[in-house]
Amino acid sequence: MLFSKSVFKLAIPLLGGAILATGKRTVTSALRVVGLSEERNFPKYHRVLSLSQWSARQASVILLRQLLDCFLPEGPVVIGIDETIERRWGVKIKARGIYRDSVRSSRSHRVKASGLRWMSAMLLVPIGWAKRVWALPFLTVLAPSERYHQQQGKAHKRLTDWARQLLLQIKRWLPNRSVIAVGDSSYAVIDLLNAVKEQVCVITRLRLDAALYQPAPLRDPGQLGRPRKKGIRLPSLQRCLQDDQQPWQKMVISQWYGKRQRVLEIASATAVWYHPGKPVVPLRWVLIRDPEGLLEPIALLCTDQALPIKDIVSCFVRRWSVEVTFQEGRKHLGMETQRQWSDLAIARTTPVLLALFSIVTLLAERLQQQQKLLTATTAWYRKSQPTFSDALASVRQHLWQKNNIYMSQENDDMVKISKAQLRLWQRTIAWAAQ
Repeated sequence: MLFSKSVFKLAIPLLGGAILATGKRTVTSALRVVGLSEERNFPKYHRVLSLSQWSARQASVILLRQLLDCFLPEGPVVIGIDETIERRWGVKIKARGIYRDSVRSSRSHRVKASGLRWMSAMLLVPIGWAKRVWALPFLTVLAPSERYHQQQGKAHKRLTDWARQLLLQIKRWLPNRSVIAVGDSSYAVIDLLNAVKEQVCVITRLRLDAALYQPAPLRDPGQLGRPRKKGIRLPSLQRCLQDDQQPWQKMVISQWYGKRQRVLEIASATAVWYHPGKPVVPLRWVLIRDPEGLLEPIALLCTDQALPIKDIVSCFVRRWSVEVTFQEGRKHLGMETQRQWSDLAIARTTPVLLALFSIVTLLAERLQQQQKLLTATTAWYRKSQPTFSDALASVRQHLWQKNNIYMSQENDDMVKISKAQLRLWQRTIAWAAQ
């Protein structure tokens, strides 16, 4: 059981309030929007996050299974893994650090931000009514800085250490499903790839100057000494781009970073990646270039050498939806607006808000099956498919309607509601308009 009965009764209003609220996602704003503004014993709702005993890991596996049952009952499970910075200030926030803000930084301009660093694992799955791949968060962990761990007297865990634990945990949850993890170049680390390659297929960016080799030749009978780890050095991928003899094949990739379709040239082969003092990682590299020259060439690696090239590219393209989810979380779900100070509440609140994206998507799927999913269209903006804002608005409308008291069914234009419900709506609209 995830919650005790007493904690469950308190968690339900907080969940509904987090969906219905606009602006800041504080506990008080959630209580206000569900009509509990006169609750004198309001600290008990704060204790759901700061003191109550319940497992965020157990909640994650329940949410993951719900998502798979709804959107991907069979087949390979593609997981996107990435980190984001939650900009937070305050002397009581112990895990706060200074990090590079990837959203605001560029190659020539580096921006640092003060806040909390979160690593999130998201299910990358096509949503039928949205006609594109969405990244649905289900497991998020706090990845503090090295300085924080030193202050706490703990051994520092790098991002790759957190990623290794997350991926192996997900595989333990899904022992009968093949898992493909997709990440950026931060996860192209030999130690990480070697630790998970037997359990999880990893697809990431690869450096164009990576040291790639042929597999080690077979050992001769009676040969003395340690066995070789690698064969001869292969040309770098940068040289492959400049080699006129390199064979290329054209491939049509759908939804290339938000585009509907793009024709690209692909080259691929198998190799082993080796660095002195590190284990050897067999991989398949994929080199991608734009025949029109509009895109910079990129290289990918895949730890499953048998995975088809088109599947490697299509799985990697899904990764861009992770950034979309982070943006939607900030814009519509109040990320970076919560104000918890206790360590446990901080560790729980942001993962819950990110998981709220997946919960809203699940509820919107049910509304779509009932043909109740709304799409906000205007004369100047004709939406062809619903977006997350439409899904959230549909779920909110459904929750508000559940609170209605219908007493007259003879006239569809006349609906009777209680005075308390009317006052609640008036207050909500008035505060949301500010």
